[in-house]
Amino acid sequence: MGSLTDRIEAYIMRLLARSDDGYVEVRRYELADRFECVPSQVTYVLSTRFTPDRGFFVESRRGGGGYIRIVARHPQPRQDGLDTAWKRLGPSLTEAEADGLLQYLERLGLASRRQTTVARQVMRYEAQRLEPPMDGVMRAAMLKGMLVMLSGSAHGSAGRAGAPPRNGAGGRGGDIR
Repeated sequence: MGSLTDRIEAYIMRLLARSDDGYVEVRRYELADRFECVPSQVTYVLSTRFTPDRGFFVESRRGGGGYIRIVARHPQPRQDGLDTAWKRLGPSLTEAEADGLLQYLERLGLASRRQTTVARQVMRYEAQRLEPPMDGVMRAAMLKGMLVMLSGSAHGSAGRAGAPPRNGAGGRGGDIR
């Protein structure tokens, strides 16, 4: 069984999956009672696992009838998702930023769980061998390469706006600068 944080997140994700409206309303104290924890633990899960970077908005209303509304953004079409991911890349990424981007790709169905798990493990291994700031530069370069590959698998040899062009006959990916 996972950590308390993982279990609370999974429970909320199940509620969202069953929701036809793309959002759920929960009460912090009810979740705390359900998981036998303090309400601040629920707040921690909401503030770290349900962020705009991960595709969620959290609204809260305090008071007697207060609730927390968790809204899942509607998934974007594949091309828009790839373009958005490309725009989020900078010259360097922290481990948390890279992880958030991988989760985004997985959540939109742009990358499989296996692909994101392998990417995470390779980045962690390679980052251990590098000193800052080169570890962040390496993460950004690896994710840029991954986006080029995902773009190629979605659209054959056609390029896409915002991404580096694919090279001609060699079939290699574009520049990952």
